[in-house]
Amino acid sequence: MKRISAGLLMYRFKKNLEVFLVHPGGPFFKNKDEGIWGIPKGEVEQGEELIEAAEREFKEETGIDPVGKYLSLGEIKQKGGKIVHAWAFDGDWTGLLTSTYFSLEWPPKSGQFRKFPEVDKAGFFSLSEAKKKMIEAQWEFVERLKKSL
Repeated sequence: MKRISAGLLMYRFKKNLEVFLVHPGGPFFKNKDEGIWGIPKGEVEQGEELIEAAEREFKEETGIDPVGKYLSLGEIKQKGGKIVHAWAFDGDWTGLLTSTYFSLEWPPKSGQFRKFPEVDKAGFFSLSEAKKKMIEAQWEFVERLKKSL
């Protein structure tokens, strides 16, 4: 079965275009930085519209209510085969991150379950910073955004 996700790429203009990215929470990504940040996104639930899933996931992962006019950025395929659909919107952020949590057996095979935030860091980045930090396949969304603006 195809894994399909949907997400939103928030952007703003300060001196130049900046994009909002999130760092995945949990023990696997704790000491990793480059190449793992991405747009707030998540799996589409059965019967859910793609854009509704994108809005829901953005709110769950950041605590931010996305508002504005959405610009379709199409879809990409990530290394693991997941298809990601995305839209961009012009927005800003106060710096307060509230993410939902997930439960994971940690350490593995310990029988102990711990809760981890889906997202543990977020922020706006210049395009040169974003290119280094982002999941490689998701960079295409930034390229499409630049062309559309």
